[in-house]
Amino acid sequence: MHDVRVAPSILAADFARLGEQVETVMDAGARVIHVDVMDGHFVPPVSIGAAVVGALRDLVHDHGGVLDVHLMVERPERRVEEFAEAGADTIIVHEEATPHVHYALKAVRDAGLHSGLAINPGTPAEAVAGVADMADHVLCMTVNPGWGGQPYVASSTAKIARLRELLGPGVPIEVDGGIDAATAAECAGAGATLLVAGSSIFGAADPAAAYREIAEAAGAV
Repeated sequence: MHDVRVAPSILAADFARLGEQVETVMDAGARVIHVDVMDGHFVPPVSIGAAVVGALRDLVHDHGGVLDVHLMVERPERRVEEFAEAGADTIIVHEEATPHVHYALKAVRDAGLHSGLAINPGTPAEAVAGVADMADHVLCMTVNPGWGGQPYVASSTAKIARLRELLGPGVPIEVDGGIDAATAAECAGAGATLLVAGSSIFGAADPAAAYREIAEAAGAV
């Protein structure tokens, strides 16, 4: 089993102080920074693009960290190259966002990056089986994607456990949505190894302390 880690999500950060806030959580121990990219089609909101990944690249890499880019966009295979060039280390594509999931995951690997496959709350865990050989890790959405600050979908815990059963101990499982100290511990107990937390970190008065609290609750390194 992989070590458990907490990945602060910059979707919830103060964009006027983005570099400062990312540095704060990295100084507190974070080594994975999660970047949500939304196109206004696959999910209603529009968020950030490759320019923000490029702006954070040196800061994150100089701290020994990685940029975990989550493409909540239609036809993500068309966007892989620009995010790879911007400095992404991992690119996650949604099973629901393209009819060519295998091709999209291969495009990520061909770019020399770590490939991730995301599934929404309504998508069964078994959906990963056909392309598991092309995904370096699986992201289980624990809220419906597109909006920060949603409550954790309670049925996700059993789904994480089912994914762990299907994938075995060697494949990292990431979770994203409604993650705080309580749900982080629950997810880690079910088999999750990378816990994305946004509002619970950057919405706190002290993001560094909030990061450490969640990491401690989950037994994260």
